[in-house]
Amino acid sequence: MDAAPTTHRTIAVVGASGAGKTTLTEALLLRAGAIPRAGRVEDGTTVSDHEPEEVARGISLGLALGTLTWTCPDGAVRTLTLADAPGHPDFAGAADTALSVADLALVVVSAVDGVQPGTRTAWATAEALGVPRVVVVTQEDRARADFRRVLAELREAFGEHLWPIELPLGEEQSFGAIADVLGDRALVYDDAGRHHDEDLPPEAVDEEHRMHVDVIEELVSHDDEQLDAYLSGQEPAAADLERDLAREVATGEAVPVAVASGVTAAGVDRLTDLLCELAPAPAERDSRIVVGSGGGSGAADGSAGSAQAGARYSARDSADGDPGRTVAVAADPSGEPLVHIFRTMVDPFVGQVSMLKVLSGVVRTSDRLRNATTGTDERIHGLFRLQGKEHIPVGELAAGDVGAAAKLGGSPSGTLLWSRPSGRARPFLPPPRQPVYAAALVPASQSDDERMPAALARLVAEDPTLVVERVGEATVLRGLGDTQLDVAIERLARVFGVHAETGPVPVEYRETIVRATQAEGKVKKQSGGHGQFAVVQLRVAPLREGGFEFVDSVVGGAVPRQYISAVEKGAHDAMAAGGPQGHPVVDLRVEVYDGKSHSVDSSDMAFRTAAAAGVRAALAEAGTVLLEPVATVTVTVPPDHQGAVLTDLSGRRGRVSATELADDGRARLVATVPEAELSRYVLDLRSLTGGRAELTIQLAGYERAPGRSGSRT
Repeated sequence: MDAAPTTHRTIAVVGASGAGKTTLTEALLLRAGAIPRAGRVEDGTTVSDHEPEEVARGISLGLALGTLTWTCPDGAVRTLTLADAPGHPDFAGAADTALSVADLALVVVSAVDGVQPGTRTAWATAEALGVPRVVVVTQEDRARADFRRVLAELREAFGEHLWPIELPLGEEQSFGAIADVLGDRALVYDDAGRHHDEDLPPEAVDEEHRMHVDVIEELVSHDDEQLDAYLSGQEPAAADLERDLAREVATGEAVPVAVASGVTAAGVDRLTDLLCELAPAPAERDSRIVVGSGGGSGAADGSAGSAQAGARYSARDSADGDPGRTVAVAADPSGEPLVHIFRTMVDPFVGQVSMLKVLSGVVRTSDRLRNATTGTDERIHGLFRLQGKEHIPVGELAAGDVGAAAKLGGSPSGTLLWSRPSGRARPFLPPPRQPVYAAALVPASQSDDERMPAALARLVAEDPTLVVERVGEATVLRGLGDTQLDVAIERLARVFGVHAETGPVPVEYRETIVRATQAEGKVKKQSGGHGQFAVVQLRVAPLREGGFEFVDSVVGGAVPRQYISAVEKGAHDAMAAGGPQGHPVVDLRVEVYDGKSHSVDSSDMAFRTAAAAGVRAALAEAGTVLLEPVATVTVTVPPDHQGAVLTDLSGRRGRVSATELADDGRARLVATVPEAELSRYVLDLRSLTGGRAELTIQLAGYERAPGRSGSRT
């Protein structure tokens, strides 16, 4: 059955921090009548930035939704959900989430600052996910605004298929009109953000005409009939050009560039028209899910959908027989219910709120669904659309719609709900961003310590880019940067009532024996009655290939067979308890070759204890060397920063193993660096490169630490 049409479109508002995304979102909502007055970022009164942590910092920190209804020039009515995503690099995961449910990405670029690292990050994710894009150049009313410079930067960064369909008529304080390149007209705005048409001013005619011709020739070149008509002197109508442009936007062949000011509202109405006209309907773009037991996120390489183009979601799909199969899902309201939970958060009044997109079917209040990812049964207690923190109740949400529901406690971010009683499935998502910054959490009280694990679990359910680990006795929170962790600590206190300070992450040193040696371990307690007796003769040596190896060389029953496993466990006990320098022992070969037993007093515990004593004696006799954890660090950076990054890595005791050219022309550097040198590396790297570097850090293993070895006496 063909998918029924929907009037709903989801727009991810993405770009660099400070580009004006939240101000523009506010202006779009106001112009559509969705809010009575515009808030200001500086005052903390916008729809998008309503959390106290956002208000205090004056920046977006999480994904926020706003909804508007708009009547297009052709009379069609559209509902747009604006997913306003933060541009700060610490919260890039929220932008990834917005793009994973978007029908169109609105890439916001400042006319003052131009293309920034955050612009490139958002663009790369949208491209990898196959999300169509429209660029809007904002802040044209500000000093040093320069549309033409920014257009050149955009084309240099992302290609010549970016086409300006609007041109500012005047900039900075004189910005108040826009040239419609497709319509050959000037849109002149009043103080209320409403426009009337005028002829183009003489000084803009030539430039606008050149742009007009370029765009038309690009559009008609993809249609032989239109091209023939154009070459014979028949220019397509503006409505036909917009239809052709919408087709090329959907395929990624063209990216239009528009102009608007969120402060003066100039261009905002026209931008809303464009979003309605150019955003593909959900029915025109299949979603993707992974059906089966395969773990992990889908790789956002743009290939999984095409590789499985023939695989479609149906009642025949199950977890059996084809684990981890990627299938396409048509946005069909008559289909089987399928819901993507893309973000969860804690509301102080209603508890957990889950943002969701209906991929297939219709979902209604009181429906019972099963989480296909976690296996939890859920009841839909109430559906609503979000206007920032405001809840607008709705009775149902159909395929393609975005909304929210309360109290889905068993459905964390990045999971699916469906109506099937069994089977497993998960959304197809971008690869998770790996943590590159960490802090140890120190609870303020015993009560905080007891409640911290549950609170951290809820934080991670909200933001999967956060990772909680145990390092020795410390609880460590890992993420994408210091701001993200600071905000997490503040939310722990404000939302969950758990107070903690942060400290440095302890380095997990290890040690291993310096040389091969022999040692005896024995336990002898025989003072009448049942005693303890065991003797083991051990050869202990470093294991060059790493790990642990236990060898049984006993002959003649000197150590009875039933006690050999106890000897191995004793060796493990000694290694875990730590060597002479106080750190767990690794990379060891332990061979038991002789020993003694007693028919009455020997036991598993006696031989386990004797073996542990023998290993400790061997470590003390031979001495140990300290091993430090090392990580594989991959930095992707513009070539002009390559030298500075290499010098910095060298200063961190890094060994560069590879330098290569990435597909986008940047340099990719791979190095092995001691973990002790990386505690603030992501922050220093951002400062060194102006935020233009990408970083991954993965634990690679252990290496000998310089200048420290010995034994405890």
